Amino acid sequence: MLHRRSPIAAVGAVLVTLTVAAPASARIIEVGAVPQEATPTCPSSPCLAISRTTGYQTKAVDSRSAFVVPAPGKIVAWTVHLGNPDRRQIAFFDDNYGAASAGLSVLRRSKRLFGRVMAQTPIEQLTPYFGQEVQFPLDRALDVKRGQIIALTVPTWAPALTQLVTDGSSWRASRPLNGCEDTDRQTAQTRVGQLTQYRCRYRARLTYSATLITQPRPNVEREEREPQRAGR
Repeated sequence: MLHRRSPIAAVGAVLVTLTVAAPASARIIEVGAVPQEATPTCPSSPCLAISRTTGYQTKAVDSRSAFVVPAPGKIVAWTVHLGNPDRRQIAFFDDNYGAASAGLSVLRRSKRLFGRVMAQTPIEQLTPYFGQEVQFPLDRALDVKRGQIIALTVPTWAPALTQLVTDGSSWRASRPLNGCEDTDRQTAQTRVGQLTQYRCRYRARLTYSATLITQPRPNVEREEREPQRAGR
């Protein structure tokens, strides 16, 4: 059963568990963590939200690899920083898209901006956590490979988007090029194996990340041998 706690408690509990369980040669990496904090817009006006799509951050300030898996391993949790929309804003989005929800997706990129879904978490209901940074530990970890992309799948809507920025940050959505302005159309990738083009790019930041435990490297034992003497 999935247990949710306050943000600080959840992070602390997960990291303690991982530190104990992870082999000494494994690393714990927060994929998507960058020095400059990204703050969701809501409840400011306009209250911007990601809706009915799967998106991934292609560039976060000056980093193009922040959301790229750096080494093979397992995703054991994911985190989302949620804005705190007011009742009027919540009513607008709920009426048009349904209750706020999201999950994590692992993508394998290919040419021409195609992305295939390789793994996904369950979709989580987000409304109880508005105004918080909440972490969802996974009952079943996701296997990932180096070079895959960590994306956020939002079948309804989520207040997990910053204002438009001019610092070079951008993210891509699983929408066709002629549908970049059509945020009502359902384009979220909700099945493993789905392949689509991520043609639409937006100058903003998505406020999510994922906790990765890298695959431990095998220990190489060295045998100490006595020098061999040449035979007479």
